[in-house]
Amino acid sequence: MTIHAASFNELRLDRLSRDFGTHNALKDVSLTIGKGEFIALLGPSGCGKSTTLNIIAGLLPATGGGIWLDDKRIDPLRPEERGFGMVFQNYALFPHMSVTKNIGFGLKMRGTPRAEIERRVAEVVGLVRLQGQTEKLPGQLSGGQQQRVAIARAIVVEPPLVLMDEPLSNLDAKLRLEMRAEIRRIHNTLGATTIYVTHDQEEALSLADRIVVMRDGQVRQVGSPEDLFSRPDHLDVAEFMGFRNKVAGRAVSAAGEHATVAIGDAAVVGRTRNAIVPGGAAHIAIRPEDLHPVAAGSAGLKAQVISTEFRGREFVGFARMADGTDLSFLAHDKLTPGSQVTLAAEPDRVLVYGDAA
Repeated sequence: MTIHAASFNELRLDRLSRDFGTHNALKDVSLTIGKGEFIALLGPSGCGKSTTLNIIAGLLPATGGGIWLDDKRIDPLRPEERGFGMVFQNYALFPHMSVTKNIGFGLKMRGTPRAEIERRVAEVVGLVRLQGQTEKLPGQLSGGQQQRVAIARAIVVEPPLVLMDEPLSNLDAKLRLEMRAEIRRIHNTLGATTIYVTHDQEEALSLADRIVVMRDGQVRQVGSPEDLFSRPDHLDVAEFMGFRNKVAGRAVSAAGEHATVAIGDAAVVGRTRNAIVPGGAAHIAIRPEDLHPVAAGSAGLKAQVISTEFRGREFVGFARMADGTDLSFLAHDKLTPGSQVTLAAEPDRVLVYGDAA
């Protein structure tokens, strides 16, 4: 029983769990994905994102919960019965087969007539822009071209769902940018659902319709790239989404959407992301690009400069507060290591989390 795209409107993960001995790699993960969505599973190594993808693909059995395509439960099905396309991190191409044969392999295994294989392979070769490379072996291709072959092989079977496990991690920075745009273009052209695993928040922000942030085998937050970038619900999500400056303090007051946090002799105002209890512990989170040196005597975080690095138009600075907290910031001028600096950010660029975050 192979699932066909025409029968698929909604993929639902219902309390998926996966145990490896006493280790809970996945804990009650529930998620609903609509047909045509591009979903990024985002998180650090070991958070459960690849485990989730492998369970959806059928390469790994769940130890709890189920997977549904509309009203069909599919987790008991073998991988080939699910009819999904998979793009692996290491490409997994057959080194002795030409580009054409690699792409058409899945169709051949399904018993597709030769003329139909040739037609569909020709179509996807054009879609992934591999014209002129079809008779080469994988070893004769660049990394980006090999990745295109892997994508073509996954989509030529016209799957309702394409699963991608960190497909760009082996490419250099320039190729990653190019292939990122290509993956989104191919997704838009096909209209198939895509689930994409990555640890790169910039990659997730640029590609996904919705991002699922995972940590310790659990879903921490699901939202649009704009939501996750500007309004992370938890301190750990904020840190992973680029708010790398995390400073502990004590809540002074809260009014409306803003709160004041005492950090040393500084009073920092920011946007609240959860319940703030005056007098209770709190943290602030600030992106490095939003934290800047201010004039001596101004309000802000006091720190000692460790180093500054020239990054073109600006300097990236690194400093350490008296309690050992490290800060990253941007500066217009190079600062002397060992010098004192006061750093501040606009209140709407500062996030405040109560102790429950």
